[in-house]
Amino acid sequence: MSNILLAVSGLSKSYGERRAVDGVSFRLERGRTLGLLGPNGAGKSTTVGMIAGLVRPDAGEVLILGQRMTPAAADVKRRIGLVPQDLALYDDLPARENLALFGALYGLSGARLRERCNAVLALVNLSERAGDKPSGFSGGMKRRLNIAAALLHEPELLILDEPTVGVDPQSRNAIFDSLEALRDAGCTLIYTSHYMEEVERLADHIVIIDHGRVIADETPADLYRRLPARAALDIELAAPLHNGIRLQLSGLDGVTDVETEGNRLRIALADADAGLPVLNWLAAQGMPPRHFATARANLEDVFLTLTGRALRD
Repeated sequence: MSNILLAVSGLSKSYGERRAVDGVSFRLERGRTLGLLGPNGAGKSTTVGMIAGLVRPDAGEVLILGQRMTPAAADVKRRIGLVPQDLALYDDLPARENLALFGALYGLSGARLRERCNAVLALVNLSERAGDKPSGFSGGMKRRLNIAAALLHEPELLILDEPTVGVDPQSRNAIFDSLEALRDAGCTLIYTSHYMEEVERLADHIVIIDHGRVIADETPADLYRRLPARAALDIELAAPLHNGIRLQLSGLDGVTDVETEGNRLRIALADADAGLPVLNWLAAQGMPPRHFATARANLEDVFLTLTGRALRD
């Protein structure tokens, strides 16, 4: 039996003259978490809409466990839970009644429905607020209830489209606690975002989309190998470097680039382990740093390397 839960092949979608998605393809194995990353307007939400069967592609196909997704494929759609960007809740119905309504739409009833409502409320830490109306919830609590609604029917694939938009840092952490519990339990997730730190925290495979096209489809480790530098030192010296010392510094093992501005240095490193030998070398030359800070490469750096522009543009 194939371990491929989702196969996306050649998806394309245009709106008038604008090509929103242009030949997107990738695969996702069971139990894995895929981060779908890209700037606003890159085509992430349109891609998600086609995977979930809400948007008809102009070309290409989506297979869920070998079955083709179409707008009329009800059995295939039941394998998916979707958490959209826009909240899908009834503000004047208590949280439990919201879930009961969504559960009934999935064909749940009686003891099974009550069991699933209790389980998903516990997962998103809203059990104590089950009788309260979402109109009194914070933005983060509403997002968590939205996630709970998507999990009622125990989908084989959970898709989350920018689920932390507009929530405070504490609520984001609460959402991520729930998602990490799902991931650790073996749930298959697609997480779309333009916040690279969220994808770095959650995903074990990353697809980067720009202008509707896939520009990377790799593990985080493989993406970082594309970078000329994976770490850096920002250093302030007592006096500027003279050119001879700068050239020697540039030739040290693990140093990939040196930028200077007065008595400040930005030293790009092949990896973080090269940092300490560089600091020791400077001290041995009689130039111990007055201040220094370390930096680690992130997905923003990967995106800039691949496209020449910032991820959040």
